[in-house]
Amino acid sequence: MTEAEKPAAEAPGPAHRATALPLTERQRERRGRILRATAQLACRGGFEAVQMREVAESSQVALGTLYRYFPSKVHLLVATMHDQLERLHGTLRESPPTGETAADRVAQTLMRAFGALQREPRLAEAMARALTFADRSVSPEVDRVSRQTTAIILDAMGGPRNPTPGQLSAVRVIEHTWLSTLITWLAGRTSLDQVRVDIGTVCRLIDLTDAGTTDTDAGTTDTPTGDGAAPS
Repeated sequence: MTEAEKPAAEAPGPAHRATALPLTERQRERRGRILRATAQLACRGGFEAVQMREVAESSQVALGTLYRYFPSKVHLLVATMHDQLERLHGTLRESPPTGETAADRVAQTLMRAFGALQREPRLAEAMARALTFADRSVSPEVDRVSRQTTAIILDAMGGPRNPTPGQLSAVRVIEHTWLSTLITWLAGRTSLDQVRVDIGTVCRLIDLTDAGTTDTDAGTTDTPTGDGAAPS
């Protein structure tokens, strides 16, 4: 049975997924196995190598169960990107950037993230393709990727606890540029040196919005990075 032929009952829509209960411990463990299997397949063969049946077999879950977690491989690969960024965020917290300015620290952080993806180019290409193919049904997964990227950038800036609209706008532009440079590099249309220059240039927006200071008296920023909604 192809993905297109899969019954609608096993591919819940975004409204259902957004209102489902949080994952249980067992569901988190199963979801982790699925994402690890996806990453391994993508590392070996890129986007085309990620087939739902192979993911189910590699992660030792039933195919129907896999579809209840992820209605398509685009959902699956976007969720894998969130998982990869979340792992990277943990590493960055253990070894934070050391630049003198917020712009320097963010540029350093994003190049470290780029380097991590560069080490597994087939996986990076698969995740980037999934993001470009994502439609409205994948919005919850795409939003989690965006929130995770925002959290990484804000931490590198020095953790402003109540970013201004201007600062958040700069973060969004930086995020878009980082993703665009990743896609163009994967396509062989730009060099690593040019990526470094472009990332450094866009990160200067932080200085223009005076984002280098931390507002320690304000409330926390809403940048949730949860495990996602629980499947039925």
